[in-house]
Amino acid sequence: MHPIRQSDLSERKLAQKLGITRATVRKWKKRDFVHDVPCKPRKLRTSLTPEQEFVVLEMRKTFLLSIYDLLVRVREFFKPDMTRTSLYRLLKRHTLYAETKRPYSPGGKFFS
Repeated sequence: MHPIRQSDLSERKLAQKLGITRATVRKWKKRDFVHDVPCKPRKLRTSLTPEQEFVVLEMRKTFLLSIYDLLVRVREFFKPDMTRTSLYRLLKRHTLYAETKRPYSPGGKFFS
């Protein structure tokens, strides 16, 4: 049994003793388990199908496109209403969110 559920202390005293809010004490008293519940949903809602996500991720890896260039292509070929935020979350989930480094031309300007 959970120690918070067994306690005879009031919510206020228990919260002060543990350094948590009274709302947390109330929430934990109702639970049958001791571990904390994650805030993230179990199934993430995504804008693209798994196949489309694969193509977008491969485009990012192969062509080293910036998030803005990638967004233009995603809007053109897959999803016209795709937002930059949704694309960023996709890249972050797959650890491809860092800005890509483009090679320099001999004149010191980026290739287009």
